[in-house]
Amino acid sequence: MKLTGAEIICECLLEHGVDTVFGYPGGAALNTYDALYQYSDRITHILTAHEQGASHAADGYARSTGKTGVVLTTSGPGATNIVTGLATANIDSIPLVAITANVTTDQLGRDSFQEVNIVKITKPITKASFLVKRVEDLAPTIRKAFALANHGRKGPVLVDVPKDITALRTEYAPMEPEQPELIQIKNPDCIRRIQKLIENAKRPMIYAGGGILSAGACEEFRAFAELIDAPVCCSLMALGSIPASHRLCVGNIGMHGGYETGMITAKCDLMISCGARFSDRVAGDREKFGEQAKIVQLEIDEKEINKNVTVDEYILGDLRAGLTALTVGLEQQAHPEWLAQIEEWKHHFDNVVPYNDEYLQPQDIINTVNDLKDDDDIIATDVGQHQMWVAQYARIEGQRTLLTSGGMGTMGFGMGAAIGAQVSHPDKHVFLFTGDGSFHMNLNELVTLKSYHLPVIVLVMNNTVLGMVRQWQKLFYGGRFSQTDPHRATDFVKLAEAFGVKGMRVSRDDEMKEAISKAMAMREPVVIDCRISPDDNVLPMIPPGKTITDIVTKMD
Repeated sequence: MKLTGAEIICECLLEHGVDTVFGYPGGAALNTYDALYQYSDRITHILTAHEQGASHAADGYARSTGKTGVVLTTSGPGATNIVTGLATANIDSIPLVAITANVTTDQLGRDSFQEVNIVKITKPITKASFLVKRVEDLAPTIRKAFALANHGRKGPVLVDVPKDITALRTEYAPMEPEQPELIQIKNPDCIRRIQKLIENAKRPMIYAGGGILSAGACEEFRAFAELIDAPVCCSLMALGSIPASHRLCVGNIGMHGGYETGMITAKCDLMISCGARFSDRVAGDREKFGEQAKIVQLEIDEKEINKNVTVDEYILGDLRAGLTALTVGLEQQAHPEWLAQIEEWKHHFDNVVPYNDEYLQPQDIINTVNDLKDDDDIIATDVGQHQMWVAQYARIEGQRTLLTSGGMGTMGFGMGAAIGAQVSHPDKHVFLFTGDGSFHMNLNELVTLKSYHLPVIVLVMNNTVLGMVRQWQKLFYGGRFSQTDPHRATDFVKLAEAFGVKGMRVSRDDEMKEAISKAMAMREPVVIDCRISPDDNVLPMIPPGKTITDIVTKMD
């Protein structure tokens, strides 16, 4: 049958099981949006306030479901507004397909109105970017985009479609979507050598990365950790890969991890990295990170092997396959003395955060949510101090229940991510932890919450300053607070009400439980302005490029 390019886009989305897209229309995209009108019974379109919000919403949809997120935009600024969203998805390995419109093919390269070469702009921050110049190539290109987004190390792919291509007709035949190829272990001879390292280890540890969730390998990972009886230290992206309540889960690792995770990396004799990048925020001084230990890396992306830290052994291939292969023939290990030592380290710096009875305590806000939420409810964060407090204190029990910008550290990510999560999980509670700085970057999306009746609970940790940058200025720049005390007069309660959203303000700890309970019962969007101290710091902290011996546990 013959269809227009716009209709082919819709049919290809349906081929790949897409029922929800996020976006914003415009002139060059009108044909596509006209087709979406005809397909509205099968494809739901969520209109955001800004294209960047749409890209983060598609990302949050993908992170919370494991499916591929889809974002649609018009040309020019519509396309460039999703660049940050693509970069965020790319570094965190999130499958995303972006379909952008462009001027007609005869206007390309002429500096036409709202023309931009989005393919060249996005090539460094996507797995691939394509410009479709023939309508006959449209379906194959979209199918290739979905396949690439999910093959190997996942990530975003962009397809740029000129307006005339969406109007032209060509033959279309439905096809079954291409299944991602399972990347088998490329160096199976290493398995027995690594098993020997495990058998000989007295103090093993596992450094868990977001690749565990991306690979859908949480069950295999948990079984492996239990078999080798090794403590699990999670990167920000790995939180939820093993329940926080599991006896082997130690918690967040790196710059704002606990003293115990720093000591584990300094004292282990075997470190097994599973789907992790050895980020600078985890490794600090990469020359000294785990220098006393044998290091093993399980990784699907060959470029990551030995990129940041030199390893002794590695498994290159699908993470589930690698974890399963390591368990075959390996007997149960036991390390009671090592685990007992870790329990002692957990209490080495109790009460690091001083109590200030004039303000809400960040950890108390998070612990209140811990007590009220279900294990499969979802927490999204923006970026800053509140993000690190969530990593330290939130009990992340379920897979894909923490949505946070790990590698890019994108302020403004959280609201879009919460929208994507709530759209895809209408029966779950979705909590957005944000700071007043981050919230000012995405508060326009309150209109999206209201328009689609999305009951996201927004908890603004409001210290009236740019907290994380200010903390660094305090610690490393002699307390010279340059542009981190913006003196904004925004009233978040009135702001919420202006958008038609319920607003609350909490300034005392004894009000917190009642406010959150009320918000959860309402099942409508709520903004809760939580007043915290501008002098609260995220502690402990390992300074950049340093080790556990340089840990900071208090600040004046």
